[in-house]
Amino acid sequence: MSASIVVPSDITIVEEKKSIGRRRLGVFEQLGLLGMAPMLHVHYSKLDNSDRRAVLSKKYDPDDKSEACLICKKRQESVRKEVVAHNFLWVGAGTMAGLTWWSFRRYNYQSRLVALPFIFYGGTFVGRIVGDIVTCRNGEFERDRFLASLPGKVFYAPSAAA
Repeated sequence: MSASIVVPSDITIVEEKKSIGRRRLGVFEQLGLLGMAPMLHVHYSKLDNSDRRAVLSKKYDPDDKSEACLICKKRQESVRKEVVAHNFLWVGAGTMAGLTWWSFRRYNYQSRLVALPFIFYGGTFVGRIVGDIVTCRNGEFERDRFLASLPGKVFYAPSAAA
């Protein structure tokens, strides 16, 4: 078995090749990245927060109509929607927990603490659904979601011909 060497994936190389500069991240993009949990990579099959930040911080030429640049722009837009929609997960969870705390105001704190985690967890699902609707992520093509899920780094696998 070869050594475990982590290298940039093909899409990361194309993005770096087609980028013309750096783009500033918006407030909601930064907050969305902060709200995502860190990832422990075993197979490098997903994007982590640093890879998402790298995808979002690239600027592309608006006049470039090549297929590679269009794929990079669609990937960036899909990652942006995913990150901005993630904010609503926390908003939904906080809103549901706050409403539960308020609706149990006449009860003792033990009854509030029993109900709170379950409603908080349910609020994350409501928040995800609302976030997908607000960012129009529920209407994007599966191809774009697949592009956004491609990993930024992979393990090096030498070709058999070499």
